[in-house]
Amino acid sequence: MVSLEQLVREAQNEVWQETEGRNVIWKIGPLPDRYGDRSMLKLALVNRISNAVKFSRTRQQPEIEIGCSDDRNNGVVVLVNDNGVGFDMKYVDKLFGVFQRLHRANDFEGTGIGLATVQRIIHRHGGQVWAEGQVGAGATFYLSLPKP
Repeated sequence: MVSLEQLVREAQNEVWQETEGRNVIWKIGPLPDRYGDRSMLKLALVNRISNAVKFSRTRQQPEIEIGCSDDRNNGVVVLVNDNGVGFDMKYVDKLFGVFQRLHRANDFEGTGIGLATVQRIIHRHGGQVWAEGQVGAGATFYLSLPKP
């Protein structure tokens, strides 16, 4: 049994240097406990939260929301939302591909393997990942985790 709330706090601690000097508004809702591989789920959350911080760094007032909703079919859906640069939905299918990037490497660092890793972790837990975004208006990433 893993506390998703605790994992989010730990993920925030891992990315705190990236937020130093920025007035990030964090909105974190209650999150349930789930069965799963603690280290793998933490890695997925660190990646998503780190990306939210990274892609919102151009905003004067960055906002990151982390929450969940119950999904009767899949258990729980965790969402990570930011008000960052977003992405064009016509490229959404490329997001989770290995070495796929939707932004120039000069603008935002990264290798293009993070979201592919997140997808593999969530799939191994029997869940799904998907995203919604709009250029200039941020992005929301969803991670479903099934009931035990």
